[in-house]
Amino acid sequence: MSNRAKVTRRAMIGVAGAAAGMVLASRPVMAQGEHPNPMPDELRRVLERNPAAPVLGNPQGDVTLTEFFDYNCPFCRTNMTDVQRLIGEDPKLRVVFREWPVFGEGSMFAAKASLASLQQGKYWPLHEALMTMKGRAEEATVLRAARRVGLDVDRLRVDMEKRAILDQIYETMDLADTMMLTGTPTFIAGHEASFGKLNLADLKTLVAQARRDLG
Repeated sequence: MSNRAKVTRRAMIGVAGAAAGMVLASRPVMAQGEHPNPMPDELRRVLERNPAAPVLGNPQGDVTLTEFFDYNCPFCRTNMTDVQRLIGEDPKLRVVFREWPVFGEGSMFAAKASLASLQQGKYWPLHEALMTMKGRAEEATVLRAARRVGLDVDRLRVDMEKRAILDQIYETMDLADTMMLTGTPTFIAGHEASFGKLNLADLKTLVAQARRDLG
């Protein structure tokens, strides 16, 4: 049996915004038949265009691939290499990273630290360090990785408790609820999502389908 669970296209309706971050209210409905409803523009804007979300690849790319991940998710870690390869092979691809800490307190600490590291220009070194560490991401191991990549840990601790960091994480949690995501990793492009470990060919297929749907 494949270790990849495919999530079919779905309709998502009733997206609304609120102050101090986006609060999403929706009634997701699984699409039926051969003509599924597309993702509403407002939902896509929140998902893909939050300026606080880390972006890799071409910022002006023609297609956005969004990854919901957790630093303690083993498949998220193994997927990192293929995501990097995909970006290297597809100069028109834009990739958005959504920290979705679903594996406990250590994951929440790691998510807050990684987003806070943007303030010091060290997100990508820390992201890679956390994704390639041997053990669990928790306070001690995250701070050790932060020091190793040259972060000012005292400043990091202050920045990671700022409201904007929590707002970003809570927005991602709301998005996951809105779209009824199953878990991490989940990759979304166009009107489709795929949950579970994906290889490079799977990712290319997802992106190609999005180009066909959105082109």
